[in-house]
Amino acid sequence: MSEQIISVIVVDDHDVVRRGLTLLLDEYPDINVVGSATSGEEGVALAAQLDPDVVLMDLSMPGMNGVAATRAIVEDRPESSVVILTTFAERDGVLDSLDAGAVGYLMKDASPDLLHEAIRAAATGGSPIDPRVARVLLDSRRGTAGDQAGERLTNKQTEVLRLVTAGLPNRLVARKLDISEKTVKAHLTQIYSALGVSDRVQAALWAQRNLPATDRH
Repeated sequence: MSEQIISVIVVDDHDVVRRGLTLLLDEYPDINVVGSATSGEEGVALAAQLDPDVVLMDLSMPGMNGVAATRAIVEDRPESSVVILTTFAERDGVLDSLDAGAVGYLMKDASPDLLHEAIRAAATGGSPIDPRVARVLLDSRRGTAGDQAGERLTNKQTEVLRLVTAGLPNRLVARKLDISEKTVKAHLTQIYSALGVSDRVQAALWAQRNLPATDRH
């Protein structure tokens, strides 16, 4: 059986970056770069036209930035997985882009093989996160030394955790909170990191032991 070809579009306002990524990814037989865009607005339009499996999205662009473009693409084409590819692992940018529905966050100095594997992971439902970005997520939830793990969670993440603990699948969690399934997955990735667990079962057990009763019913 032939290997699945993953269609990709690149959204970045720097011509050198777009051309470089296209040349790099064309070396992999399972990746097909079907288009590139120079702005967030163009990226949204191109995603609607080409229906890619994965969108590589820069954050800092004139006009519509990467967060806004990610949100628009995910709302219009939830089948497309958006992976942020940027220069800085800045806390607000990381959290805002994941909240907008991005499934992954990578740095532009990632190795070609790491980028390739990240695209493959995103195309199959994974959430590729650069280790340096994971550290930012952890640090953003840590607070002071005396904080408990649950105090690292945002209100939205607590809502997601409450519904997961009640046994709801991602699809129903998304429907109840009026967000996309990809956003639910992104929240779960952050929840696991904050709580030091590896799956939803462990997260639910933590919630049963630690969340106030009013947060679980």
